[in-house]
Amino acid sequence: METDYVIIGGGVVGLSVAWGLLRRGLTVTVLDGDDGSFRASRGNFGLVWVQSKGMNEPRYARWSQQSAAIWADFADEVADNTGKTIPLEQNGGLDLHFSEETLHATLEKYEKLKTQLDGDYPYEVLGHNALRKSEPHIGPKVVGAILHHQDGHANPLKLLVALAADVRRLGGRVLTGKIVTAVTKPDTFHISCADGTFFSSNKVVLSAGLGAAQLGPKMGFKTPVRPQRGQVLITEKLPKLINRPSLIARQVDEGGIQIGATNEEVGLDDRVTQPGLSGLAAEAIAAYPALARAQLVRSWGALRILSPDGLPIYQESAELPGAFLVTCHSGITLAAAHARLLPDWLEGNDAAPNLEVFSETRFDVS
Repeated sequence: METDYVIIGGGVVGLSVAWGLLRRGLTVTVLDGDDGSFRASRGNFGLVWVQSKGMNEPRYARWSQQSAAIWADFADEVADNTGKTIPLEQNGGLDLHFSEETLHATLEKYEKLKTQLDGDYPYEVLGHNALRKSEPHIGPKVVGAILHHQDGHANPLKLLVALAADVRRLGGRVLTGKIVTAVTKPDTFHISCADGTFFSSNKVVLSAGLGAAQLGPKMGFKTPVRPQRGQVLITEKLPKLINRPSLIARQVDEGGIQIGATNEEVGLDDRVTQPGLSGLAAEAIAAYPALARAQLVRSWGALRILSPDGLPIYQESAELPGAFLVTCHSGITLAAAHARLLPDWLEGNDAAPNLEVFSETRFDVS
């Protein structure tokens, strides 16, 4: 059975793209990996985050803003279609600082970026006393914070489940346990899997996260992605303690507090370590001293997908026209853009966003 698109990778990125294509009347098959695959969609921090994105590339900041602006509407549509709620709070996010020096250094970067974005970068600085008014449990070691009003957080697992359900409702096929071994194009695309099955399509999107590192070069992509480990802690369910998310901790819709995350260059090792978890706990207690009394119930490690400059990669293959690489480490933040805006780029429509700055040509060495 030939489809318009085969999407290689069934995480939030792949399913968001699939959903957007199906919504436009195209036929889609999603090929997802097996239980041994590294899955950032099941281990991430769940932020819908704008601040600090694109410090050296304003187009990335703008792309993140575009996605954040349409995130709630996107989530509402998926939830209405499936009856599966996607909890989202988008009342701003906090960048907490333990020293005046780091706070002022960050503000200088934000002001520069704000100028590059023609003033469209809504944030404010909260000193310790002002911060305590909105976050009564903040600790005395926190000197202040930057409150960015476009930030928020969602439940990523509920997003993943709802997206998969709506992709199927729209007529898409989501097949698990499919490890793609080869993609060829004698006329249309032929996609071969390790279990002996194969699929045909007019176009292919490679959104397999770290799995793209092996398959990408076979399809004409550079695919310079690497893993970076993030360890996370989860507390017991607690009464309301944190009102706005930060990069240190957030209180999820079910009441537990998620603490994270480390940034470790350790290859494909997604284990948790005592030093990593202890460091997270210490920083969280410094920010919110009441957490010293909380019971920890869970921890995990997951691997981010990072390009050399941290930006997404959107690239059509020169060797296999009609094959596209879509990869990023902000799959939750960019889910709405991938669902609502990226299909125009894949289809070559006039309304397509300009994504040239995210092509692999930026890694060319002269």
